[in-house]
Amino acid sequence: MLNGRIFRGGSLLLLLAFGPAVGAEAGAAGESPSWFDRWLDPATAPFIPVPEIDVSPVGGTTLGLIPVWLTMDENDEIRQIIAPDIIHSQYFGWGARGRIFSYPSKDTQWTIVGGGKQRVEREFDAQYVVGLARSDTWSWSLHTNFDRSGTPRFYGVGNQSPLAAQTNYVDNQGHVEAIAGWNITQQWQVSYRLRWGFVQIGKAVLPQLPSIETRFPTLPGLDREEDLQQRLMLSYDTRDSITIPHNGEQIMVFGGYSNADWWGSVSYSFVGAEARIYRPVKPWLTVAAHVAMRYMPEVANAPFWALSSIGGDRADVGERQPLRAFGEDRFVDRNSFAAGAELRTRAAQFKVFATNLSLEVTPFVDLGKVFARNGESPLLHLHKGYGVGIRGVASPFIVGYVDVGFGPEGPAVFTGINYPF
Repeated sequence: MLNGRIFRGGSLLLLLAFGPAVGAEAGAAGESPSWFDRWLDPATAPFIPVPEIDVSPVGGTTLGLIPVWLTMDENDEIRQIIAPDIIHSQYFGWGARGRIFSYPSKDTQWTIVGGGKQRVEREFDAQYVVGLARSDTWSWSLHTNFDRSGTPRFYGVGNQSPLAAQTNYVDNQGHVEAIAGWNITQQWQVSYRLRWGFVQIGKAVLPQLPSIETRFPTLPGLDREEDLQQRLMLSYDTRDSITIPHNGEQIMVFGGYSNADWWGSVSYSFVGAEARIYRPVKPWLTVAAHVAMRYMPEVANAPFWALSSIGGDRADVGERQPLRAFGEDRFVDRNSFAAGAELRTRAAQFKVFATNLSLEVTPFVDLGKVFARNGESPLLHLHKGYGVGIRGVASPFIVGYVDVGFGPEGPAVFTGINYPF
């Protein structure tokens, strides 16, 4: 599926919550801190060294170290994070990445992420967003992405594609995207997205897995394809926060298409809707739920990576939907249905880097399916997953998570930033 992965390794903020403890205790005891204690105390350390542990059902295990610099404002809120890292991938060897996350205001955000590994994988992602609060007439964003990943899997098309049919491929893709939103009111918005990109599928690089073209030689989309996609969306949003909502709802209806005659090589169309609802039960407990449907009226010339999909830990509006007991894009077909709910429970609060950080424990359940016939019931033959997440929340902009899901194919572990929906 054509989209960018902003940040892998979201255990960052969870680990930050425990980093200051040693230095703080030494200072409280009145002892002269050692050099080791000074490095662990955010008040004296040149940066905060954070271990990185990233486990993915398809990406394997990545270990590394993230030196983190934080910039705070006069209200002790995080305004910028600089977080490069040095990593070692189970599959692709040593690598390094640079990241800058900037939050100048509640209305504006920008990010830059880039890096690579010894073998195969490269990534670059940059995004600039203005008008998040919808307080002016227009909101807009610019986004560019390049990503070369060697871990994607494909199991075939259909809701019952077997695990035994697993194949691997190299996903080499990039895109540029612009979104303009007309804010009719602060709650109602009409937005238009124009995105041009390419996807080039390469042969498998993971050991002991067949390459996608050997098992599915007639699958559309195995060559390099260009895609000029347009999408129109109507949304209604009453959430009390864009990033960390506790109350309100977000409802979206969308439709889009890609035409091979207009700067592209593939044609397809899609329509759908998604709703996200947040309700505070107690000051420390929020119920979050979502439901999404995506239909493709035209798929005759659609590559496999443009089909509807479920699997993984992210809900991308109009594209893939989460099913956290399975890896990314585990099931693909013409249409999709997904639903899920979480109990976001605040278990503890800390004062970290002069800002408040909450630790949440979040049991969740995910449901979903893909299907080919438009008249088929979306509520039959659902795949199910359940699990628990641990999230570090630094209001008003930052959420880091580790989600562990369980299903018929075993456990799946995901890390990242921002809530899944």
